[in-house]
Amino acid sequence: MKVSAGRSRILPSLMAVISSSVLLTGCQTSIGGQTLPSATYLDDDVQYFPAGPEFKLTKQVEATRKYQLEQEQLRGGAGF
Repeated sequence: MKVSAGRSRILPSLMAVISSSVLLTGCQTSIGGQTLPSATYLDDDVQYFPAGPEFKLTKQVEATRKYQLEQEQLRGGAGF
């Protein structure tokens, strides 16, 4: 009787472990070193980032030129 009672406890706990591991893992699989996407990859929202300027500091250069122009105007107006 004790042997069957022990087996009846092991089976539900084993099923719980297997089902939780299946539910908690992601849908991506790794086969042969490749990470394959999930089955719903076509339904995912894809973000689009348009290409930016080649020179990344265009706003800083603009601000510096504007500042220098303002400083020259202030110097010219003050008579220095």
